[in-house]
Amino acid sequence: MPQLRIALAQVNTCVGDVAGNSSLVLDWTRRAVQDGAHVVAFPEMTLSGYPIEDLALRKSFAAANREALERLARDLLANGCGDALVVVGHLTRDDEGQRNSASLLHGGEVVATYNKHHLPNYGVFDEARNFAPGFDLPIVKLHGVDVGVVICEDIWQNGGPVAALGKVGVDLVVCLNASPYERSKDDQRVPLVSGRAVEAGAPLAYVNLVGAQDELVFDGDSVIADSAGQIIARAPQFTEHLLVADLELTAGGHTSTTVPAEPGPVRMPAFDVHRIVLQPDPLPRYEPLPLPQLAEPLSDEAEVWGALVTGLRDYVHKNGAKSVTFGFSGGIDSAVCAALAVDALGPDSVHGVSMPSVYSSEHSRSDAAELARRLGCHYEVQPVADMVDLYVRQLGLTGLAEENVQARVRGMLLMALSNQHGHLVLATGNKTELAVGYSTIYGDAVGAFAPIKDVPKTLVWKLARWRNDAAEKRGELAPIPENSITKPPSAELRPDQTDQDSLPEYDVLDVVLDGYVEGDKGYQDLVQDGFDAELVERILRMVDRAEFKRRQYPPGTKITFKAFGRDRRLPITNRWRETAP
Repeated sequence: MPQLRIALAQVNTCVGDVAGNSSLVLDWTRRAVQDGAHVVAFPEMTLSGYPIEDLALRKSFAAANREALERLARDLLANGCGDALVVVGHLTRDDEGQRNSASLLHGGEVVATYNKHHLPNYGVFDEARNFAPGFDLPIVKLHGVDVGVVICEDIWQNGGPVAALGKVGVDLVVCLNASPYERSKDDQRVPLVSGRAVEAGAPLAYVNLVGAQDELVFDGDSVIADSAGQIIARAPQFTEHLLVADLELTAGGHTSTTVPAEPGPVRMPAFDVHRIVLQPDPLPRYEPLPLPQLAEPLSDEAEVWGALVTGLRDYVHKNGAKSVTFGFSGGIDSAVCAALAVDALGPDSVHGVSMPSVYSSEHSRSDAAELARRLGCHYEVQPVADMVDLYVRQLGLTGLAEENVQARVRGMLLMALSNQHGHLVLATGNKTELAVGYSTIYGDAVGAFAPIKDVPKTLVWKLARWRNDAAEKRGELAPIPENSITKPPSAELRPDQTDQDSLPEYDVLDVVLDGYVEGDKGYQDLVQDGFDAELVERILRMVDRAEFKRRQYPPGTKITFKAFGRDRRLPITNRWRETAP
């Protein structure tokens, strides 16, 4: 049985940084070759970064990708990596448009290119807008082993390139991915990889992107499944990693270049199969490496925390910022954001600002100061009472207008500090508040990024508990004060205010919102689920009326199936209401 050592380079790229991403490929390939790898695979669109959105339409960007690809092939040869088969994703442009492509580099040349066939056009994906599908199916013979390549969505759809590879015969399938993270996605992803390996009748090596791009975060979690579907190697989540494994492969003597048409519910496209021989003879037998230890899956809270830290860190660093600032209110949301920011950026890059008004309680001030002490970050107090009073007296403000001017003064103060010192401002609102419009536009909604924008309020509390427990298990000081977790949440914009003055209990509210936002359930569906009819109508009315606020809210890391933003696109001007018949 032929042997082959494969390395999956789970790396963090940056959209548009073609030169930097090319250098990253060269560096990680050197490492892989030093480890004896014969095949080195990188994630989807490594050279361009992912997703590139309408950058795909720029001819200059496509040309830069092509030039970088050809230069990379030569640089790999010049750096002693010419014998390795390097599979790298990039943008291509031809007469039919742009392509999401994967090229195979060997001996200083681009020996084959595969163009993604299935183009996702749902949720956060707009690939049908920017790319043309491919129908070529190159299969490269390396050391007696036939290697086929597919890209991400190609394994999520039935009757596509994986099935075609299985029909014409292949010994190894390499799948390049930029699969965004969302909670519990591995419940689908890992069985899918296993099933496609069985369908192809060959091991499937799945390499996934790691890092973040705007709202999207990629968790890595690259895996290799053998031909029976068993996971034999797995990389950790949320960290760059080189997963190296020796494979014992069956060389089937495949020669077919025609995908047979078979009856069934899924019609196979007419793929054009190309077989390219690089090295027909198997390698001499060598002592294989022990299989790498399978990385343990993270708990739900640890996984979400890793995603939020990665999303915040990469947004700040990739946009050239060095520090962040935001309000330390003493409440749970700002406390969790502060702990995330310190984990992502380090305490010296976090600048907390307490902005007490006449309604701020003593415990909110002391809890904010205690949070900063526990985290070791920068902290200052900037009272806003006099500034608020000026607005209130001059304009004669009362009620909601008076409440909102407090939030807006705080937002203006944070933006002024940002301008003065170069900090990036964070918005600390959670998904529940954003859903029902419980925020002040141009007030607590100001900022460049919202770390917990896609985190429901009930999960915010769970994450706080988990982060404190994790610290205590390591013998560290818990970062979040207990009082910030246990006290009733409040915006403190009027005397003795609590969130529940305006909102239903969060335990109930989050369940209804999950049904309406994530599940697209209507009024009747939710009432049939057992919720009070008046409560359902009230919640749905709040959600529908707040669309204009959500449209203007900063971007934030996506962790759920349907985050506000690219996942959920509703008109602002909209008279449709989910109400009782």
